[in-house]
Amino acid sequence: MTKIKKILVANRGEIALRVMRSCKELGIKTVAVYSEADRNSPHVKYADEAVLLGPPPSTESYLLGDKIIDFCKKLNVDAVHPGYGFLSENADFAKAVKNAGLIFIGPEPDAIKLMGDKLQAKDTVKNYNIPMIPGTDKAITDIKSAKEIAKGIGYPILIKAAAGGGGKGMRVVEKPEDFEEQMNTAVSEATSAFGNGSVFIEKYFTAPRHIEIQIMADNFGNTVYLFERECSVQRRHQKVIEEAPSAVLTPELRKKMGETAVNVAKSCNYTGAGTVEFLYNDGEFYFLEMNTRLQVEHPVTELITGIDLVKEQIRVGEGEKLSFSQEDLKINGHAIEVRVYAEDPKNNFLPDIGKLIQYKKPEGPGVRVDDGFEEGMDIPIYYDPMISKLITYGKDRTEAIDRMIRAIDDYNVTGIETTLPFGKFVMQHEAFKNGNYCTGFVSNYFKPELIADKPDEDEQMLAAIIAAQVFYEQEQKGKTFENKMSVSKSNWKLNRL
Repeated sequence: MTKIKKILVANRGEIALRVMRSCKELGIKTVAVYSEADRNSPHVKYADEAVLLGPPPSTESYLLGDKIIDFCKKLNVDAVHPGYGFLSENADFAKAVKNAGLIFIGPEPDAIKLMGDKLQAKDTVKNYNIPMIPGTDKAITDIKSAKEIAKGIGYPILIKAAAGGGGKGMRVVEKPEDFEEQMNTAVSEATSAFGNGSVFIEKYFTAPRHIEIQIMADNFGNTVYLFERECSVQRRHQKVIEEAPSAVLTPELRKKMGETAVNVAKSCNYTGAGTVEFLYNDGEFYFLEMNTRLQVEHPVTELITGIDLVKEQIRVGEGEKLSFSQEDLKINGHAIEVRVYAEDPKNNFLPDIGKLIQYKKPEGPGVRVDDGFEEGMDIPIYYDPMISKLITYGKDRTEAIDRMIRAIDDYNVTGIETTLPFGKFVMQHEAFKNGNYCTGFVSNYFKPELIADKPDEDEQMLAAIIAAQVFYEQEQKGKTFENKMSVSKSNWKLNRL
């Protein structure tokens, strides 16, 4: 077992800060890396040491794996935590870290590589009786035969990039005549985003739910599942609201999905924290993919289980056994996360980059804010526009929702548009409140005008009072003017006499 004394966090913003806080509680020193755009970011100030990687673009800073490893050697770093995004699922970087004699706080490079390609992942798990979405198990190379396969599956179908993620390289095809055009678009997007144009076909479910299982595994063969997260509220195939547990899973189905996720992890000899994603439709679930890293939405799992996932990652990296068993885990209460993006939900969720003129976070019982910004800072255009993650916890789902509405109202952000109004819209919508929603929530229920700015009743009353006062004053002035004119005319007549 190796005791880690210093960790370099190869990331930025809220996830870098979140990792560093757990490190501090464990007595581990931290090193921050930053680009020129993040020079004054909170994660840079919080770390024990900080080093500049380069200019703002991630290709010239946060994606420079060799440079990061060189800093590790110079600063006597023991381990690297990649967070999520950037190099977190880069098998070559993980291998380079290990080859440099450092600990990579994550799974083995082979597991990252296997699960990073959706087709390889399908092939890897097929011997474990994992339920799969109907579709192809190989990359499409011939358009004509692919059309026949799509016809056999039945429209609508989904074309997906084998190396994809975040909604890139995904195209829904409703009818055969659109197949070729959408195929070419998907291949082009996949090539541009991932350097790999391989795509495959799956049956497209029109109203599924997106449910994922958090797993944790050590190097001694112990693998457990930490229950599920519901991630069905999405825009552009990307999650914006997550909750744990799901409102629809029975204990029996939860156990079945959890054990399936454990088998997926065992199929690739997985270690550390990971997430197995499923589509849930009409009581059945299907394997989607495995994310070989910590997820953005991990806080909701931490709140309902009481487990610090980052600390567990570090302990596994040190060679320790898991500090808990499956029997030790149980669900306590309910947690919801709203991702607060610098986006304008009234304008198709387009980024709204600018300065945080006012930035006041909500506080109080059951409220957690994971962020990486301070008042007066600019939101950089170079990275994901997420400002923070707002998480609420309650004894049950109703309390968590009510607490989220209060927290959103207490969150004061000016200078930019954010997704907070959209988050409140979701919390107050009947479909979400009763748990009867799917991945089509935005297209089914949301319209920009539903969150258009409206003055409250007090403001309307005040405006009416002011208008009445102005009208009265103008009316009185008019009468005074008429009286004066009458007197003037009388005097003029007297003078003429």
